Amino acid sequence: MKTYLNTGDHGPIARQKGSSARKALLASVALSALFGGSSAMAQNADNADGPKVFSLEEIVVTAQRRSEGVYSTPMAITALSGENLQMRGIDSLADIDRAVPNLNVTRFGVGNPAHAAIFIRGIGLQDHIITTDPGVGVYVDGVYLGRQMGANLDLVNIERIEVLRGPQGTLYGRNTLGGAVNIITQKPGDEDHFEFGLQGGTRARVAANFYGNFKLTEDISMSASGNITRRDGFGKALNVVEPTRQVGELFQASGRVALDWQVNDRFSLLWTADMVEGENGQSPMTAEIIPGLDQPGVFAETGLGFFTDPTGPAVDLAGGPLKASDIAADPDDTNSAEGNLLNQSNSGFGTSLTADYIINDMFSTKVLASFRHSSYTGGLDDDAAFQDFQSFPESGEADQVSIEAQLNGEIGRFDFVSALYYFREEGDTFSGPNTFITPGDTFDINQTTNSYAAFAHVGYRVTDRLKLSGGLRYSYDKKSADALFTNNPWFLAPPVGSGNGTPGSAQRVFRSEDWNEITWNASLTYDLTENLNVYFAESKGYQSGGFPPRPFGGPNTFVNFDPTTARNHELGFKGQPFDFMQSSVAFFFTEYTDLALPFSSPSAAGFVTITANAGKSEALGFELENTFQFGGFSLNTSVGYLDSEIKRIDPGTQGVAVGDTPALTPDWTVNVGPQYQFVLPNGDMITMRADYSYRSTMFGQSVNNELNKLDARDLLNFSIRYENLANNWSATLYGDNVWNEKYDVGRLDQAFSGFTEVILNNDRSEFGLKFNKRF
Repeated sequence: MKTYLNTGDHGPIARQKGSSARKALLASVALSALFGGSSAMAQNADNADGPKVFSLEEIVVTAQRRSEGVYSTPMAITALSGENLQMRGIDSLADIDRAVPNLNVTRFGVGNPAHAAIFIRGIGLQDHIITTDPGVGVYVDGVYLGRQMGANLDLVNIERIEVLRGPQGTLYGRNTLGGAVNIITQKPGDEDHFEFGLQGGTRARVAANFYGNFKLTEDISMSASGNITRRDGFGKALNVVEPTRQVGELFQASGRVALDWQVNDRFSLLWTADMVEGENGQSPMTAEIIPGLDQPGVFAETGLGFFTDPTGPAVDLAGGPLKASDIAADPDDTNSAEGNLLNQSNSGFGTSLTADYIINDMFSTKVLASFRHSSYTGGLDDDAAFQDFQSFPESGEADQVSIEAQLNGEIGRFDFVSALYYFREEGDTFSGPNTFITPGDTFDINQTTNSYAAFAHVGYRVTDRLKLSGGLRYSYDKKSADALFTNNPWFLAPPVGSGNGTPGSAQRVFRSEDWNEITWNASLTYDLTENLNVYFAESKGYQSGGFPPRPFGGPNTFVNFDPTTARNHELGFKGQPFDFMQSSVAFFFTEYTDLALPFSSPSAAGFVTITANAGKSEALGFELENTFQFGGFSLNTSVGYLDSEIKRIDPGTQGVAVGDTPALTPDWTVNVGPQYQFVLPNGDMITMRADYSYRSTMFGQSVNNELNKLDARDLLNFSIRYENLANNWSATLYGDNVWNEKYDVGRLDQAFSGFTEVILNNDRSEFGLKFNKRF
């Protein structure tokens, strides 16, 4: 069967204004998307001496650990080539939701913009504490990234990105409950070449990148790439004397090197190393005072009057509650006097070694070993006021080691992938000195994770049109964690605590737990025609259990939560029904058992971030992706729909309720991307493109209420590129977020403190010019 690239198009998300023009645009997007979703459009021109040809492009993916066409893969998958990423202006992992249905990415993490919290089909995690694990796995050249905070999010030297939607039970295993993101970089090749790019834009944007490939010997090739970017912020720290950074300021530098040695016809080695360093300003954030709680005496009557003297337990604070006038009028500015929180940093480096050996015509082996280190500093002044009611400076780091040994093969009509896998992570998170009522307390938590797995996946070609596939995976996870409660904690009665917010005795608590699970998948694929197929897939996914990220309430709140399992049922159609059209559609129904949902809450023991296992939840939806190509004109359309909610609550579960939806999960994701490309008489090419995307209303926490509600938002980007094909250079005029949308990316209901913490987007309007040259 002939297969083609599937690369959707939904840009970032921005607040919908409701104007008639935007409503008309959104309606046209939805109508277009009904014909299909985000399929990759590709355009290419033949050499300068021949005719120019615009056509749909075929791509090969490795989502199932073997090379196959994207439309032969029995799962919902979007593949984005490096060229497609460049045309859309996607240069960071945090921006890939511009191209994938039912995908939402936020940079909520503790005020540090160098963080990507990825949600697929309602599954993900906005937290980053060492005791938490994401529900979507991110892999770089086969290496699992245990932490996205502090990782390299730059997309330089990319061959393609594959976004796999739905539980990945066999080949990827733990922590891919919502799906997986595969980032595949360009391997060193046989042809010497060098290219670089320069960028300048508004808000003092300056960026540069390069990529070089070098043939060192007959058998050894090397590649190197690098990227550096900076941009001014757009907010001020109004109460900080001589602030070192602006709110929203960005600086990132990253690099990567790879060495490929073809030892002989059967054996090859690939070594890679990469690094990233970032120094950023705090993400824009503000606080919204909850109506009715901003009057003296009213807040105290709730019994949660932390900020009201003398009824509340606050010390060294003037009487009366936090007031709206204490918050900066412009949400991009901050009234916080905590200057240290303006400085946010991230750092990381890693290395990997891959050995491939072809045993014979039927069998091959692969061993992939890796090490990674990541670290960050961050923190938020939650109340965003001059009075330091509630601030949490934070730092963390993690080291991980992984090794995977594969045995793969093809025997007649059978093909198989099998492997043994080991992963170890050691890390810590330190918070302090904090000011949550009592100045000077600290909290730190450490965790070691050991994970083991064995899996096998087999495909059988029943006929030339019909293929059966299935696999099993056994996973074993053990986590050992300890937490130090220096205030032990704020509100416990004597003699354990002071009962009024003054420090008690320090105490470190140790916990250990292990889990194991068997997951599986099975699929049936039938080729309707040479270019069109249908598939049905069943799978079971698994996310390991863990410990709460912020058990500030004391040792009794530092207890484990259970693993989550998912059963997914999916029906899909893929292919090229017409010469001018690529299409894919997936319908799915997923049942979750003990879905782990985090939320923040006060308790008799103090403030805690609890992770609760909901008894049962379900998700029902579909994804449509299309690309149309008519000569030099192409159109990407996509739509994703998701109805996800809690169906049953186990006894004792706090916060969440039946009918609630998971955090940061919009019902609708829509995108449209028209592009027009034409050749000038001198052989040069001009490409004009626009990308529009929409995300419907969602909630910032698993506890659904008006305080946590994020409005719907839409976003528009454009680019105009001039390519001098004869001399291998291009210049691109671009505009990102041209409507200058300001929208919420996270909301944290802190009703117990009288306000809602609001994190805003860090991608305001930007216009500029990019230049690229290849030698």
